[in-house]
Amino acid sequence: MRYAHEVEKVRTAERALMARLPEGTLMRRAAAGLAAVCARLLSSGREVGLGVYGAPIVLLVGSGDNGGDALYAGAGLARRGARVTAILAGTKTHEGGLASLRAAGGRAVPATDEAEAAAEIDRADLIIDGMLGIGGRGGLREPYASLAGRAADSGSVVVACDLPSGIDASTGQVDGAAVKADVTVTFGTYKPGLLVDPGARHAGVVELVDIGLGPYLSDPDVCAPRGEDVAAWLPRPTHESDKYRRGVVGVLAGGEAFTGAAVLAVGGAVHGGAGMVRFASSEHPVELVRHRWPEAVTTVIGDSLDQVGRVQAWVVGPGLGTDERAEALLTQALASDLPVLVDADGLTILSRRRDLLWRTPPTLLTPHAGELARLLGTDAAEVESRRLEHVRRAAEELNATVLLKGSTTVIAEAERPVRVNPTGTPWLATAGTGDVLSGLTGTLLAGGLSAIDAAAAAAYLHGLAGRLSADPHADGAAPISAYDVVDALPAAFRTLSA
Repeated sequence: MRYAHEVEKVRTAERALMARLPEGTLMRRAAAGLAAVCARLLSSGREVGLGVYGAPIVLLVGSGDNGGDALYAGAGLARRGARVTAILAGTKTHEGGLASLRAAGGRAVPATDEAEAAAEIDRADLIIDGMLGIGGRGGLREPYASLAGRAADSGSVVVACDLPSGIDASTGQVDGAAVKADVTVTFGTYKPGLLVDPGARHAGVVELVDIGLGPYLSDPDVCAPRGEDVAAWLPRPTHESDKYRRGVVGVLAGGEAFTGAAVLAVGGAVHGGAGMVRFASSEHPVELVRHRWPEAVTTVIGDSLDQVGRVQAWVVGPGLGTDERAEALLTQALASDLPVLVDADGLTILSRRRDLLWRTPPTLLTPHAGELARLLGTDAAEVESRRLEHVRRAAEELNATVLLKGSTTVIAEAERPVRVNPTGTPWLATAGTGDVLSGLTGTLLAGGLSAIDAAAAAAYLHGLAGRLSADPHADGAAPISAYDVVDALPAAFRTLSA
């Protein structure tokens, strides 16, 4: 797992560690790590590739400790022969860091000298953003905003110190101008804003530098699974396994209007490792599923689940409709003692019947921003801009595990760290991929995973399948369909056992 901590927990850990160290030690550790990453980029980066010696480097320096980190890192690079210029944009400057830079042969330019500052940025091979730290709130003000814009237009490699200036470290929220980094070198622990959009889009590749905070950090607020975590969660068949022991998932999906959702959800379940998939719906969706997935056990039903047979988890909603029949089927599934995943039309029903959610067995909701907004009585744009806040609120209010789909998939369960999915591709933003995710996740629920593990594992595999579909040979991404994602799921599973 990659563990992330919000600002107050980071500050508390820093204070505890600094009390045991000589003054300035923590900043010098951070600066040394930052300088090492920058040196590696200069030596091996295809865009730069000229090494440290003689490389023009610009530091964007604010008033706080991040400015000090950047100045000390710049001094280290100057001692290795780089031509380092600090653009001083804050109302004050870290005196020790500035003295160290000048002693190493670096120079400083005030941001008020706009022509000189612009010329230095334009000729830089690498720019270090040290304007604001983890305590920054709101969009960048002048002169920071103009410097960030100039850096973005320069074509230089931009490296953020701890996090890009202008993003909220605890939430990833971006209100106004912010630095867009190619690489972010963060210290001590990841910050949630580096893992969750929109902040994650500004962070680029995130590299963690260990400065000794680990023993002083309390429980994380956010975590992002790695491949080995997902592999450990997944159920694996043994010699004693049979189709019933591997898990039987029931899928209630599709209607006369939206038949494709049923086919895709069942496909996600079949390729997700289900021992058996039981699909129930009206006659036409059943006919289509039977034709495309003959291994699924299909049943034509009306408004009762009595004929479906025994299952170990339900998936309810994709293309099901929102009429009285659909509501009756969802009500019966939620009245059972089984785990239930609710998606799509099922979520629309729940937005008017939240009382159905007050149950003891696990409930997993998989909304996109608009669906979650309806469930919470808010606006979709608000959900998108404050994803962590709204997914946590939903988990508390709705008595459920909530997987919020989108550019960053986030998964919340009451009194647990939020999980952030690190895989995926923008090409997954196409019709039907959410139905595939529902079937895959329901299969993992039926296989015995907890709701939060099933959601996190399914999101990881689904995102990986999307990447494999869009760019199977690493020679350029191409558009994909939801069927492509279904077909790529076995390859995604194989990557975890490679």
